[in-house]
Order: sequence, then structure tokens, then C-alpha cells
Amino acid sequence: MTISTQTHVHEIQGSTMIFAEIPHNHRFAGMTGQVIPIGNNDHIHSFEMNTDFTEIHLHGVGGFTGPSIFVGNGRHIHFASGTSTLNRGHVHGFLFATFIDDPLRD
Repeated sequence: MTISTQTHVHEIQGSTMIFAEIPHNHRFAGMTGQVIPIGNNDHIHSFEMNTDFTEIHLHGVGGFTGPSIFVGNGRHIHFASGTSTLNRGHVHGFLFATFIDDPLRD
């Protein structure tokens, strides 16, 4: 489905889970894509970014958030989890909640 008007995005900030055999993790930050409508009056967002560069490598993290989770005052967040891309023989799990949409709105 093509969206003809701009909708909204969410900020993302998170860390991967620790890889035990070479103890380390990675951080990531970025923005989701715009609204992807689902069902009746709900939506999800896509996201795709790289982690920081640690232990001589990085990973990609990406996927789709879950549906809206309302947090009051007409605002919402989204939850997401997944597995990073494979690099240096391992992957990392990740999970995060997006930042609130439109945080400066009254």
C-alpha cells in the first residue's frame, strides 16, 4: 500500500544481547520507517540499521515493530525483537521499545 501523505516515525535506541563466547554486545540507534497500516486503525513500522563497530565487526538489525502500544495522552510506542545478521561466526538477539511518537506535542 502506498501512503500519499507523510505519517510519523519513531526514534530507536538499543543494545544487542551479549555474545557469551567472546563477551561483547553492540549498540544501535536510528529511526523507523513511516506507518505501515495493518488491520482496523493500527499500524507497524519497518526499521533497518547497523550496530556500532565492536570487536572488529558490526551487525545489521532490522525487521518490523509490533502494533501500537498506547501509553496515554493519545501517544504510543512499539515493541520489536529479532536477531542480528551473522558476522564473525555469530549473531545477537535484540529487543527494544521505540520512543514515543511526537514527543514534544502537548
